[in-house]
Amino acid sequence: VERMRQEYAARRRLLVDGLRDLVLSIPIDPPGAFYVLVDMRHFERSSLTLAFDILEQAHVAVGPGRDFGEIAAGFLRFSFATAPEPIEEGIARLGRALPKL
Repeated sequence: VERMRQEYAARRRLLVDGLRDLVLSIPIDPPGAFYVLVDMRHFERSSLTLAFDILEQAHVAVGPGRDFGEIAAGFLRFSFATAPEPIEEGIARLGRALPKL
């Protein structure tokens, strides 16, 4: 259990640091979940529309915040419940797509 806790902590750090390197706002570091909520309100479109735009442009699947309650509207949910390599690839794809969004 401790090994997996450490592995997920490393994955969380990889995702949070990578998203922040893309100058995305993460108001709260997730203390114990398998996902990160990222504030995307500066894109001035719904989180659902933005999630589909990211899927189409970057081939990265994210969850629209609105699916997790009104308080998460305008946010996107990124999961780190996968190996480090897909997290790194997703961040790279997102970095290439963000200027086009």
